[in-house]
Amino acid sequence: MTAFKAFTALYSRVLSALLVFSVAVLIIPVSLQIFSRYTALIPSYIWTEEMARFLFVWMIMIGAMVGIREGTHFEVDVWPKLSPRPAAALKIVISVFVLGFAAVFIWGGWLFTRFAWNRLSELAELPLWMIHAAFPLAGLTWVLFQGEHLVDAVRVLAGRRAGGTVAP
Repeated sequence: MTAFKAFTALYSRVLSALLVFSVAVLIIPVSLQIFSRYTALIPSYIWTEEMARFLFVWMIMIGAMVGIREGTHFEVDVWPKLSPRPAAALKIVISVFVLGFAAVFIWGGWLFTRFAWNRLSELAELPLWMIHAAFPLAGLTWVLFQGEHLVDAVRVLAGRRAGGTVAP
């Protein structure tokens, strides 16, 4: 396993742990919202709605990053089972489109984050760049993971295994 593949595997594990953590933390403000709305046990908190929204955006973006790594995001299996080389050619076409979409997220996300750099959220007074940074980070991560898939597909198309050895 190359150092790059080891890095992407470790990064993917970190993202998966962050995804689990974000879902677990999201339960807290949402539960507070529900209990305060339907019972008189706790006071009504305004910041919980904003915090839930922030966590929800990050949860979605982290999930999309993990989905790209696992090959389950932006790809739909509509073709019958293909042999390795046609499947690799199709994977290259898919990769080009995903990388184009990632470029849009990097560029647009950077502009979005820069726009929010000195702004604060209204209720919790959190810096808005912290939520907007999820978009360019997702784009960069998609380039990293989809680039790995693209290199593997090119190797298969060239008659090599994904790991770099010659196919029989």
